Amino acid sequence: MIYEFKIHIIKTIEDDPLFDKKRAQSRLKYFVETNEYAIQEKANIMVEHFHTDVQMKIGGQARAMVVTSEIKRAIEYYHAINRSLKERKSQYKAIVAFSGDVVWEGQTVNEATLNGFPSAKIEKTFKKDPYRFLIVADKFQTGYDEPLLHTMYVDKKLADIKAVQTLSRLNRCYNGKNDTFILDFANNPEDIKKAFERYYKTTILSGETDANKLNDLIDEMEPLQVYTKQQVDTFVELYLNNAEREKLDPILDTCVENYKDLEMEEQILFKSSAKTFVRTYNFLSAILPYGSVDWEKLSIFLNLLVNKLPRPNNGDDLAEGILESVDLESYRVVAQETMSISLADENAEIDPIPVSTDVGIPIPELDTLTHILETFHDIWGDCDWTDEDRIRRQVADLPDIVSRDEAYQNAMKYSDAQNARDESDRATIEAIMNTISTGMELYEAFESDKRNKNNQSFKKWLLDMVFNATYKPGTHKDQPRVDG
Repeated sequence: MIYEFKIHIIKTIEDDPLFDKKRAQSRLKYFVETNEYAIQEKANIMVEHFHTDVQMKIGGQARAMVVTSEIKRAIEYYHAINRSLKERKSQYKAIVAFSGDVVWEGQTVNEATLNGFPSAKIEKTFKKDPYRFLIVADKFQTGYDEPLLHTMYVDKKLADIKAVQTLSRLNRCYNGKNDTFILDFANNPEDIKKAFERYYKTTILSGETDANKLNDLIDEMEPLQVYTKQQVDTFVELYLNNAEREKLDPILDTCVENYKDLEMEEQILFKSSAKTFVRTYNFLSAILPYGSVDWEKLSIFLNLLVNKLPRPNNGDDLAEGILESVDLESYRVVAQETMSISLADENAEIDPIPVSTDVGIPIPELDTLTHILETFHDIWGDCDWTDEDRIRRQVADLPDIVSRDEAYQNAMKYSDAQNARDESDRATIEAIMNTISTGMELYEAFESDKRNKNNQSFKKWLLDMVFNATYKPGTHKDQPRVDG
């Protein structure tokens, strides 16, 4: 199943500044994808789909994996899916999987602190109820054999071997497992098809990939003095012995600083050579009858170092400030179609590994914010937005806004539930008034309902919803929640 997004972003400033068009489009897309409302919308779709179409599969034992692009995104999905499960009073729970520690909302968290059990128990625990969702960030996407895994929800760009390795987690056989399902928010089906055809057909190498290219790449990297052989040896020894991040990161960080000291052209040369070395070695190691310990070590080291290297520095960031000039007005997830991807029968031809990988600096194309948003909407926002869409978006923001109101916070801490409710209603009405600057839809719906004495269901629902979503009593913890 393929889903598309319909998005509308509004300009929140009067001026119409110039930005780097390509970088601006990329940042707008990331801004939308990481927006809390967008994450919750997709989480709701996953939970609804699982309960409707998946839970009864494999004799009622089916599991689902949620594939995310980064650790913080995985944590966001973990909380969003748990909220959705709680709202529908589901018996199921989710597990999150990622490596190391991360600072989340001011606190250091890891798998164990979020899941409530040690990381080493994730695989066994996932086999047992009530756990049905496994949310991952670069874990369990290779080498994970769980036959009860039936469905995969993908919100991460996948390409080439990564696509094959990740989606192939579903192909483990089990008694009663007759099908599998993928719901994809991020990939084009043609790209996935090409990735699989590359590995699931007779493969012919269309040109020569010379092992001596590896030595040529090393000769390009070593004079730049980003790393030393001792650093590579020390790092790999620690890495293969499962050392903690506290011992690994300082070595990589030192090399990153060396990289930052290079001129822009040297940064481009090093990063390009390092990425090409890793790709070439991974390819050759699968077909050569011999190996090299030094190449293997360097491949491990560079594979982890490249991810830490910043973009080659070309001076000013000409997209800086764009996210402070816009706001997400509407977001809708639209189901496109369910399809089966068939692999062609003819032989596949693979080109030789290129000598270099382009990490060059494109010449920025400047454009006005208005034109950038118009282009963005041409791609992602080609649908008619209704008042209902905008009201839903504005309503979703209210609990977060009201919970930050100082008078309401004091009432929760020092007063009783009724006084807290009064402050909550006041703060909610003020927040609704403030939405007028970005759209009249919520204000008009609230005011219209308020004037209609015989039908105030929307007003009551809205005020009740905000209060019950935000009320956290302080000294009066025995006070019950109240309805208006």
